[in-house]
Amino acid sequence: MKTTSVKTVGILTSGGDAPGLNAAIRALCISGKNKYGMKFIGIRNGYRGLIDGNTFKMDSIDLEPLISLGGTILGTSRVKPFKNPVPDPKTGLLPVDGIRETFKKNKLDALVCLGGNGTNTTASLLFDAGFNVIGLPKTIDNDIVGTDETFGFHTAIDVATEGLEAIRTTARSHSRAMVVEIMGHKVGWLGLYAGIAGHADVILLPEIPYDIKKIAKFLKEKKANGQESFVIACSEGAINLAEAKLSKKEFKKARAEMPQSVAFRVAKEIEEATGIETRTSVLGYLQRGGAPKPYDMILATQIGNAAADFLAKKMFGNLVAIKGGKIAATPLSEVAGKVKEIPMDDDMLKTGRDLGIHFGD
Repeated sequence: MKTTSVKTVGILTSGGDAPGLNAAIRALCISGKNKYGMKFIGIRNGYRGLIDGNTFKMDSIDLEPLISLGGTILGTSRVKPFKNPVPDPKTGLLPVDGIRETFKKNKLDALVCLGGNGTNTTASLLFDAGFNVIGLPKTIDNDIVGTDETFGFHTAIDVATEGLEAIRTTARSHSRAMVVEIMGHKVGWLGLYAGIAGHADVILLPEIPYDIKKIAKFLKEKKANGQESFVIACSEGAINLAEAKLSKKEFKKARAEMPQSVAFRVAKEIEEATGIETRTSVLGYLQRGGAPKPYDMILATQIGNAAADFLAKKMFGNLVAIKGGKIAATPLSEVAGKVKEIPMDDDMLKTGRDLGIHFGD
């Protein structure tokens, strides 16, 4: 067994759940114990539990079945301790003081935070505040800067692709256009990959403002050439040309006033512009629920295992990333507050265009 001064480690999951969280937790705990004799403290409900001291010993649960279990056994929340912090009404402590108490009470040498952009932004702020922190990249959106992949992404691709394929049979049976809404508020990695795998006719992404006139022309030309049904993969954050010109505040207000999500608007626009009967299907939380697929089980296990080494080597303030298929360290400061958008020269985007998929532009 290797030696390290990092003996007791806290673990939390924050933000939206995603397939692979439990697999990463499992690998971290098993590798940390076997290689370094580490002990792990589970923190319930994300940063909320870290502030409140809601903890338990991880050795009280059976880790083995976790590799294929969906969700997170630790629970999660979207609490952000550094955003508009206010004292606890009972203790009078600010969130960061509550976190210090949790560290002290549990004798934590370090903390591992599993999550997406928001989670790792908070992890970076904790590191700046003097806490020993390591981040792990979890999100179905694959939008974390500094890592090629995030666990949860590939399982979501599988689910979204299956949804597109199922909807296609209905579209074909009724000679309709079907707009399928896929998760992705700020970026369209999931919509892009699932759209190509599910051979969608049109893919709408947050990165590419769409022109409904161009989409209508494209669909009418395909119909004139004998195609009777169509599938449109629409990211939930897709925007049109007018919305692309709005300020962040104006855009947020406009979206809040929409009676339904963007896919319903797109469906109405397509039907009005083409005369093709059009329906909408929202895949929703199906995309991030359920058991992880083998790819995400393996990726999460690889990252969880590497996290134990990061801890032992005191590589605090870093994200356990994947670059070029290998484990790499990305400073949390480079991750914080950023989103990895699809670049316009992305190979997969080029592939979609070469296949004749229309992207609304």
